[in-house]
Amino acid sequence: MTYCVGMLLDRGLVFMSDTRTNAGLDNIATAKKMHTWEVPGERIITLMTAGNLATTQAVVGLLDERTKAPADRQPSILEAPSMFQIAREMGRTLKEVIADNLSGQQEAAATFQATMIMGGQIKGNSPRLFLIYPEGNFIEASADNPFFQIGETKYGKPILVRAYEPKMTFENAIKLLFVSFDSTIKSNLSVGLPLDYVIVERDSMRITHQARVHRDDSYYQTVSTGWGEALKTAFGKLPDFAFD
Repeated sequence: MTYCVGMLLDRGLVFMSDTRTNAGLDNIATAKKMHTWEVPGERIITLMTAGNLATTQAVVGLLDERTKAPADRQPSILEAPSMFQIAREMGRTLKEVIADNLSGQQEAAATFQATMIMGGQIKGNSPRLFLIYPEGNFIEASADNPFFQIGETKYGKPILVRAYEPKMTFENAIKLLFVSFDSTIKSNLSVGLPLDYVIVERDSMRITHQARVHRDDSYYQTVSTGWGEALKTAFGKLPDFAFD
């Protein structure tokens, strides 16, 4: 399992993902789930993946090959004229990989399933954010649906729904996502640190900020501890229940 969030703000885009891929009693594994492609000054693309690791790595590998090898450049996400076309290409690639994995196999289709969040900006256009399904189709973020989650979504969603504001700063967005991820990590062993995040400021046409957050990160620990204490304080201030 995993947990990834893509968020559309007035200021641009925020992406955050965990890195855990397996969590057994004696086998905890991690892998990068966030990938970026950049043509400085012209376009920036960020992709986050959840689901079958072989499927998602194959999709990223194909997208990479089509941006590097001259014979395979068409179609290339670095040459597509719009973010919509990039979403279509990524959806087709995901559907293609799942179909190839299923060819001649007896396993259920769910074994090879994956979902993806993709967003970015091409010069002259607005930042855009998409949720791509295993079938290859996708939906786009909007004012009514300003963030997407994939993976283990249920524990962190209530926090985002209550606190998200389109005009919030990137700093507050990271703080909000830390709370959302911390709540998820404390509720489900299959989600874990380190966390990766990417910030894409509107019209910057580049990655504005990018980092990996480890368990010993002082700010993350401050947020984690402070949120727990704040919940206890808020709970204590609620009026007591009384039986009739």
